[in-house]
Amino acid sequence: MPRVKRGKTTHRKRKNLLKHVKGFRWGRKSKFKAAKEALMKAWSYSYRDRRTKKREMRRLWNRSINAACRQNNTTYSSLIKQLRDKNISLDRKVLAQIAENKPETFSKIVEKVNSPE
Repeated sequence: MPRVKRGKTTHRKRKNLLKHVKGFRWGRKSKFKAAKEALMKAWSYSYRDRRTKKREMRRLWNRSINAACRQNNTTYSSLIKQLRDKNISLDRKVLAQIAENKPETFSKIVEKVNSPE
């Protein structure tokens, strides 16, 4: 059986890994073992935080909607319930953007939801 030399494959693997750690600090950008460990941590953190980001953004939207609701003499929970009851489908992201950028439009939405029909 002929001898298998693995130099090209190993070099390609290392080169690919070191390409991903470009910009890391100290030896983690150049030393293979440290780079591999740093990359495993970085990828696991980024995977975790892509999910955490969604949670944090929703909490931020809820707070901004609640603040705008309080200015219009209502609460966040009552607004969301009334929107659902009236079959008005505005998601929290859009509501937060309207509350922040166009407060007069937001107050019209609150009036529309609160009006008995």
